[in-house]
Amino acid sequence: MFFLAAEGGETTHNPIIPLWQEVVVGGIAFIVLCFVLMKFVFPRMEQTFQARVDAIEGGIKRAEAAQAEANQLLEQYRAQLAEARTDAAKIRDDARADAEGIRQDILAKAREESDRIIAAGKEQLAAERATIVRELRTEVGTIAVDLASKIVGESLADEARRKGTVDRFLSGLESAGAR
Repeated sequence: MFFLAAEGGETTHNPIIPLWQEVVVGGIAFIVLCFVLMKFVFPRMEQTFQARVDAIEGGIKRAEAAQAEANQLLEQYRAQLAEARTDAAKIRDDARADAEGIRQDILAKAREESDRIIAAGKEQLAAERATIVRELRTEVGTIAVDLASKIVGESLADEARRKGTVDRFLSGLESAGAR
């Protein structure tokens, strides 16, 4: 437009330097724009930024609180785990001690039973031995009397004589066996 006006006889204006009217209109528009921005936009932006800061800081604080709670729970868990391990070790030691006590009781009862069985066996053996010795004495006595009667040629029928002779004979054998 300036170029067209210049052709029509008006003075030409330098395009690098603006006209004063444009500077005034631009300045007023800039002031209005700054007023609108400062009055309405910047406070809303500040509120938004503050809400974001609060949300981030609140999130950080919540995260720190959650971390502290997690650490506290971890320490409680570790303490409970250590207590459980201690209790388990105590229970295991008690069980071993009980098992050893039961083992000792069973061994003592087994020894007592063994001693009782051995004593009963010895008594039964002694009784059977005494019975066998009596039976053998009677048989040996009878055989000895019969043999002596045949050798001597006279009858040893008298019971008292027979018994005395047999007892002397057996005593002689026992004393000969003892040497």
